Amino acid sequence: MPESERKPKITASRKLLLKSLMLAKAKECWEQEHEEREAEKKRYLAERIPALQTRGLSLSALQDLCRDLHAKVEVVDEERYDIEAKCLHNTREIKDLKLKVLDLRGKFKRPPLRRVRVSADAMLRALLGSKHKVSMDLRANLKSVKKEDTEKERPVEVGDWRKNVEAMSGMEGRKKMFDAAKSPTTQ
Repeated sequence: MPESERKPKITASRKLLLKSLMLAKAKECWEQEHEEREAEKKRYLAERIPALQTRGLSLSALQDLCRDLHAKVEVVDEERYDIEAKCLHNTREIKDLKLKVLDLRGKFKRPPLRRVRVSADAMLRALLGSKHKVSMDLRANLKSVKKEDTEKERPVEVGDWRKNVEAMSGMEGRKKMFDAAKSPTTQ
């Protein structure tokens, strides 16, 4: 059966039912999370702010209580203002930096890169700095080959190439080549 004719493993109605169930579960979780957040907020405020006991206080005691509350509100208000100012400054700075990045990305053209031949010593010097004097001899671990062995493998007579060209020039040279080709077969 070709792939284009293959039936889907799940029907459209089943898919729709599953989608609606998932949305219902997500809504339920969201509402539960919202309630938990509200309960946490109330618990935190109950810990931080004790209930006011104003019954039985004289006028001067009530005025002192109001002054204390106003002083605390001023301190909290100053902190809130400072935090807001820092947030605004940071968001402005982030926006400016994003604009700079967009400007640089648009204007900057990448130059075509060239291959540069750098020795291993120069590369290590660049990476480690000029303080470290590390020399890497890459040829130290290579297998050494004796010159005599290579000469035994290929015994080639090397003569003066000019003499060879002069000998082969003209009809005489071609006759020599023809004779040379014939002579090994006749022997």
